[in-house]
Amino acid sequence: MRRAIFPGSFDPLTLGHFDVIKRGISLFDELFIAIGINAEKKYMFSLEERTKFIEDAFEDEPKIKVVTYEGMTVDFCKKIDANFILRGLRNPADFEFEKAIAHTNRKLSEIETVFLLTSSGKSYISSSIVRDVIRNGGDYTGLVPDTVVVK
Repeated sequence: MRRAIFPGSFDPLTLGHFDVIKRGISLFDELFIAIGINAEKKYMFSLEERTKFIEDAFEDEPKIKVVTYEGMTVDFCKKIDANFILRGLRNPADFEFEKAIAHTNRKLSEIETVFLLTSSGKSYISSSIVRDVIRNGGDYTGLVPDTVVVK
């Protein structure tokens, strides 16, 4: 079975994430959307909200499972018997950063990292940009799936 995780904080889920997940579904038998928990990080959305955004966005997709984890991603992969880590790349800077992480993960384990380029119309979207738009009262709806609702 080809089992992968797509790790991230998803604060919030963006159309870039959504794009990579939708295309990643066809590559794997199971795709775990793995929300990392980092006690040092201050999130805009609660863990429960982030989980709901993702679960609602993929409620009709049986191959998707939404989970949370703490610690190293490769350790979590081993725990759930995932063979792959799925990552999205928006630009060359993402590639350099993600390449270093992928090499480190490969050194620590047998887990392969699979990269997908985000679709060109979504490559400018990042969670930090979306958070800035929200903080400043802008219209964020064209940057996130409909399931992301700001209260």
